[in-house]
Amino acid sequence: MPRGEIDEAWIEEAIRRYRRIESLQAEFDQAVATVEVTVRSPDGLVEVVVTAGGRITDVRFLGPLHARAPRDVANSVRAAVAAAADAAEWAREKLHNETFTAYRPLAGA
Repeated sequence: MPRGEIDEAWIEEAIRRYRRIESLQAEFDQAVATVEVTVRSPDGLVEVVVTAGGRITDVRFLGPLHARAPRDVANSVRAAVAAAADAAEWAREKLHNETFTAYRPLAGA
């Protein structure tokens, strides 16, 4: 194609791909807000449910607290919350890979 001419087919393809990326991004954003991961503290006392976006939606104590020292309970909560943050990051990466796996950059870009 001579210099200075517009490749309309390339522009149309670029617009089509841009719209597809917008659609995929919306799907990804929805999944990040709704997909949940459940993790437990290493001692099994605390269970935390977190979205892929990192929002904690539930915290459960799976055993009696009266026989545990407050410091031990706090450590269990901190461990579960840290695990939830890691799980949310893992879930986001997994969702991203699943959502955008078929996307290929526009040739010649």
